[in-house]
Amino acid sequence: MKKHKHYVGLDVHKDTIVVAIAEAGRGGEVRSYGTIPNTLYAFERLIAKIGGEAVELHVAYEAGPTGFVLYRWMKKHGVDCIVVAPSRIPQSAGPRQKTDHRDAVQLARLHRAGELTAIHVPDETDEAIRDLTRARLDAVADRTRARNRLKGFLLRHGYRYPGTANWSEAHMRYLRGMELPSPIHKSVLEEYLLTIDQAVERVDRLEDLIEVKAAQWRFYPAVQALMCLRGFKLTAATVLVAELGDVKRFAHPRQLMGFLGLVPKENSTGQARRLGSITKTGNTQARWILIEAAHHAFHPPNVSAPLALRQSGQPEPYKALSWKAQSRLHKRGWHLLKRGLMKQKVVTALARELAGFVWALLSQVPSPV
Repeated sequence: MKKHKHYVGLDVHKDTIVVAIAEAGRGGEVRSYGTIPNTLYAFERLIAKIGGEAVELHVAYEAGPTGFVLYRWMKKHGVDCIVVAPSRIPQSAGPRQKTDHRDAVQLARLHRAGELTAIHVPDETDEAIRDLTRARLDAVADRTRARNRLKGFLLRHGYRYPGTANWSEAHMRYLRGMELPSPIHKSVLEEYLLTIDQAVERVDRLEDLIEVKAAQWRFYPAVQALMCLRGFKLTAATVLVAELGDVKRFAHPRQLMGFLGLVPKENSTGQARRLGSITKTGNTQARWILIEAAHHAFHPPNVSAPLALRQSGQPEPYKALSWKAQSRLHKRGWHLLKRGLMKQKVVTALARELAGFVWALLSQVPSPV
C-alpha cells in the first residue's frame, strides 16, 4: 500500500500545542489543524487521528523550554520527528503577522521543503548529566550573588576587608567576628553569612555528585581525555562534554566553532569583507568554559604536578596534543597582545583555537557504545 506523506508542524507551548499539516507534493494543501492540550494523552490521540497505516507522518517542532518529551515519545512509537533550531528557521523579509497558527503552518511548509535544521537531541542519561552540571553552574551563580550582596551591605556602612584573599578562611573569620553598632545590622550580617554558607555547601554537594556520576557515564573516557588539557579539571571537562555530546557529529572544527558562537559575524559583498564581533550563538555554557580555560594560555607551557596526575594512564597522542595546544596558544596569545589587541579579544581568539584542539582530541576518543 502506497503511503501518503504528511508533514506536521507543531507550535508547542506550556499548556497547548497548535498543529498544522502539509500534504506531500509541491501543490499539496497546507492547513491549520487546530489546538490541543499539551499532554501526552492528547498528543497520542492526535497522532492516532491524523496518522494511520496509509499515512506517513514527519513531525517538526521548535526547541524550547518544553524540552524533548514529545520527541522521545514519537521516537519510541516510530514516528519520524525532528526538533529544529529557532534561530535557523528561514524568515520572510519585511513586515509580517505572527500567530501560533501561522508559526505551525510555516513549520509544516518548511519541513516539507526540507528547509529546517535539526538540532542534536541527547538521550535521557546525557541530558541528566547536563542538567546536573547546569545545576552546579546555577549554584555557583547564586553563591556569587550572595557574596556580592554581603559586600554591598558592608560597603554601604563603611566596612572594607583589609586583606587580599576574599572569601578565604581568614576573610570568613573576619566577617563572623565583626561587631556592628546596631543589633539589627548584626542580624542582617548573620543572615547574609548563613545564605553564603548554604550556597557554598550546595556547590560542594553538586561537585561531589558530578564526581560520582561522571565516572559512571558513557562519555567518561571523553572527560578523561579532555582533562589532559591545561585548564580542564573534572568539573570543567564534564560540563563541556555534557554540552557538546559526541563531537564526531561535527565534520570539521569550524563547525564546532560556529556551534559555540566563537566565529565572527560577517557582512561581505563584492570586494568588501567586513567582520564584526563573535556571533555568540549556540551553547552559552560550553563557550564560557572554553573562554575560562583560554586564560591559562598566558602562562608559560608547563606540565604541572596536577596536570601530570590527570594525564597519567592516558594515551601518548593525548599528551602530545595537550603540549601542542599549550605551546601554540601561549605563542599566539602573546603575539596578539604585543600587536595591541584588547586582552578580552585575545582570550576569545584563543578560545576559538582551543575549540579546534578540543575537537581534535575528542575525535580520537572511541565513540561510546
